[in-house]
Order: sequence, then structure tokens, then C-alpha cells
Amino acid sequence: MSSTHAENLKLRLMTIELLKTAKKQYTYRELSTKTDLPVTVLSRYAKGHVLPNAARAKQLWDVLTKLVGLEAELHRIIRFNQDGYFDNTSIVGDYNILKQAAHHALATFAGKRVTKILTAAVDGVPLATMVANSLGVNLAVAKRAKEVGVPAFLEETYVLRGSGVTITLYLPKNALKRRDSVLVVDDMIKTGETQAALVSLVHKAKAEVSGIFSLIAIGDEWQKRLKLPKRCPVEVVTKVKPKK
Repeated sequence: MSSTHAENLKLRLMTIELLKTAKKQYTYRELSTKTDLPVTVLSRYAKGHVLPNAARAKQLWDVLTKLVGLEAELHRIIRFNQDGYFDNTSIVGDYNILKQAAHHALATFAGKRVTKILTAAVDGVPLATMVANSLGVNLAVAKRAKEVGVPAFLEETYVLRGSGVTITLYLPKNALKRRDSVLVVDDMIKTGETQAALVSLVHKAKAEVSGIFSLIAIGDEWQKRLKLPKRCPVEVVTKVKPKK
């Protein structure tokens, strides 16, 4: 079975799962109005009598995620404190959210060439692991310390915006190959510096960036710091306004 065929099959099955979730909150008639599909077709999908084809599954997925998907769940959880920060531990440790996020990544990047997932330790690792599993590719992790036993590293140093703190990310030199197509994954984008550093590491490995995927982005200033090739997709599940 080819990787593209396997990805399409996963997407079709994921869509049925999401349709069953939506059916708990909406009637078939309401879903028919929202999806422009006949009640009889939706019923056959939900009961497992037939699977939608890949194109129909993507169409359904896009509609259903807006109704009962991950974005609504994230908005329910995110709560800022008085200093403008929020605790993301309930997100990066929630298996159901990570599973939905991996499904979201698969639905977005299925059919595109992705051979490796890259993230930065530590909060990005649970999400990146789930996404790597969903896409069926290996994971590379950039860390803030060199590991004993690794003979050579790629390095990228940057200043964390607003803190004056200098951070260096270290990636084992053999973690990425020249012909890799790398999806950069992180749980959250705040300033964009970490993601820009990861993109730079991909370039230093002479690999290509296939896209950026994140659960949450704060504001939109970070977009200016990501120097990506044209048509390189950036997928963020939900964007929230920064607290003043």
C-alpha cells in the first residue's frame, strides 16, 4: 500500500469518527444543511455502511472540524492570567487533544511530501511524536544541550524576544538528510524565534521545509520572522490575540 493511499484511508476513517462525534450534537437534517450532503448519505457514512472517497472526506472534515473539532476545544481550555500568560500543560499532556491534532495535521498535509518531523524540546515533543506517528515518518528533536555520545551537531543561536536570553538549539547532524522534506511542529508559536531557528536548522542540513504546524499561535507578529519558501504551508489550529 502506498503512503498516499494509506494517508487517504486514514483521513476517510478519521472523518467518519468526527461525523459520529458531530451526530451527538446535531441531527442529520442539521448536518445536511451544513455539509450540503443528503441525509441518507450522511447516515450511511455514520453507520459505517460506506466510506467517503478522499475528496469528499476532506470536504466533510473541513466543515465538521468547525462544528465539533479541535479549535473549539482549545478555545474552551485557553485561559490567560493577569500577566498575559496561559498554562499549556493541560494541552500538551492531553492525549485526546494530541490525537485530534495529529488527525488535523494528517488532513492538512496528506498528499504532500513529508519525510521527517522536527520540533524543539520540550513542550513540542508530545505533539510532534503524535504527528510523526500519524504521518508515518521519523522524528528529530532539537535540544538546548549537547548529548554525550553524539559526534556532531548542527547549531542555531537566537535571542528570545523581550527576555534578553540567548538560546542555542542543538540537532544531531545525522538527524536530517539532504533530501528530507521536513515538517516543523510545535505546540505553540509566540514570537516565532524558536520556529525560525528550527527552519534555519533545516536549511543548514540542506533539507527542505515542507510546512509549519502548530496548535496555537499568539497574535501574528511571528509571521514576519519565518522566512519560508513560497507556497510553504503554515497551519495553525487556532490563533488567539495577545493580552495587553
